[in-house]
Amino acid sequence: MKVSNISWKIGGKAGDGIITAGLIFSKMFARKGYFVVDCNEYPSLIRGGHSSYTVRIGSGEVFSISKDINILVALDEETVRIHQEEVLYGGYIVCDDDSFDITDFRKERKDINYIPVPFSRIISELKVPEIGKNSISLGASAALLNYDIEALKEVITYVFSEKSPKTVELNVKLSELGYKYIKEKLKLSAYELEIVKPVNKILVTGNDAVFLGAVRAGCKFYAAYPVTPSSSILHSFASVENDFNIITKQAEDDIAVINMVLGASYAGVRAMAATSGGGFSLMNEGIGSAAMTETPVVIVLCQRPAPATGMPTWTEQGDLLFACHASHGEFPRVIMAPGDPEECFYLTGRAFDLADRYQIPVVIMLDKYLSENHFSYNKFDFKNITVNRGKLITSSSDINREYNRYADTDNGISPRTIPGVRGGVYIANSDEHDQYGYSDENSRNRKIMVDKRFKKMKKLIEEIPPPRIYGLPDAEITIWSWGSCKGPVIEAMNILNQKEKKVNFIHFTYLYPFDSEIVSGIIKESNKNIIVENNKTSQLSKIIMMNTGYKIKNKILKYSGRQFLPEEIASGVEKIE
Repeated sequence: MKVSNISWKIGGKAGDGIITAGLIFSKMFARKGYFVVDCNEYPSLIRGGHSSYTVRIGSGEVFSISKDINILVALDEETVRIHQEEVLYGGYIVCDDDSFDITDFRKERKDINYIPVPFSRIISELKVPEIGKNSISLGASAALLNYDIEALKEVITYVFSEKSPKTVELNVKLSELGYKYIKEKLKLSAYELEIVKPVNKILVTGNDAVFLGAVRAGCKFYAAYPVTPSSSILHSFASVENDFNIITKQAEDDIAVINMVLGASYAGVRAMAATSGGGFSLMNEGIGSAAMTETPVVIVLCQRPAPATGMPTWTEQGDLLFACHASHGEFPRVIMAPGDPEECFYLTGRAFDLADRYQIPVVIMLDKYLSENHFSYNKFDFKNITVNRGKLITSSSDINREYNRYADTDNGISPRTIPGVRGGVYIANSDEHDQYGYSDENSRNRKIMVDKRFKKMKKLIEEIPPPRIYGLPDAEITIWSWGSCKGPVIEAMNILNQKEKKVNFIHFTYLYPFDSEIVSGIIKESNKNIIVENNKTSQLSKIIMMNTGYKIKNKILKYSGRQFLPEEIASGVEKIE
């Protein structure tokens, strides 16, 4: 059967090589020009517990994984039990009937094709570790899709290139055995994807894209405490610090992280940190210090379910209001929330420019779904990230008179120097201070300095783009959302439009500052508004109400630790109607 898109899932115990197999499967198709979105789910355990990896492949653009699975690869019985209901009518389950009995499962779903592959027997005969089942399953899956085995072997060779030649050879052989079993023994072919123009697409996560954007923007100092789901950014920076002259520090906690970043920025380099909600909590005092001293910092907040330790390896959008009001007191900041890795890349470049030019903290909000899952792209345009350091003085020749670091300028942005510039010495004082940085608790000075810092907001609001509108301008229904809900909402909008329902989508990438005038205008033009968010309390609707007075009553919320599926959103919209 020839198809335009297909969903494949592999499941087993954590430690069975599920993530490696899923990544190889994604890369195999991205390298040939297909559109790919994947999603890995795993417990916060070193070994054991159930893990799965879903890959959706399309000959045309796909924005999200979907509800229905075409092929399920079950490396254990639990995978069939948990995911059998996701397999669509006429779909396939590849399993090892030597290790568990599938008789009862067949009775439950007579519409599914069960494909027994002797994983255990092959592993036993070759006397190799059980983890080798994942490579056998990849070969079997490629055969079911009538896909080129050579493409699979190339990716396996690449992924295992840092291992021994023997390991590479073994995994290639295992994949060949799985392929031959389906093709020669069972003589099966389940699906065949439409042919696409051969373009070697990159396959990146949100974290990858943030890292690439930061390096391109000239980040020279990165500090972090390793915490899911932000850790891969730390690993990426550590791998290239010598190549790009970047200092990477793994600190003892996130209090140290934010203070290291503050110190590096004060010294004159672009500096960044990444963390999750718990670490961001520890950073709050340092964020306030950055605001008071007007020291630019960029912080990546990779959300996960909370409070406390919560669910470290799952996803949620529960930290929006926290980020908008982080630290005590009132001060300018920028909160941005990319919706996909492409936005992650370009917005990270923009974050550094906004932080430098306005001398403020900028927070980039991701979540586990966006941080760790892969999306395919042709390439990113590195020329679209340029560097503007703002009013940064690096030479004494640029200081023509007595230097006052916190000068009350027309737009609130004052020239700042770096240590060592003659005539540019100042006090970076976290107490309220005068224009020179000396502590000053005089009531008149307090008002002047608060107003000075908030003068930046007028220009900021003018510069920040409004939320983007996707879909029909004359829609009867408008979906409002932010961050990583973007892909599932676009897919849901397409589903609904195919049913002749006029739907469009308002996507927020900037949540603070908030342009009340523009948003109020959009709300008034819409016939019916619906909020979609990965949290319990609909935090975007609260921000909209606080700034416009408009209460969006219709909400589709999910807070199970799992990302939205397009079908869930489409169904929710239909129920609201």
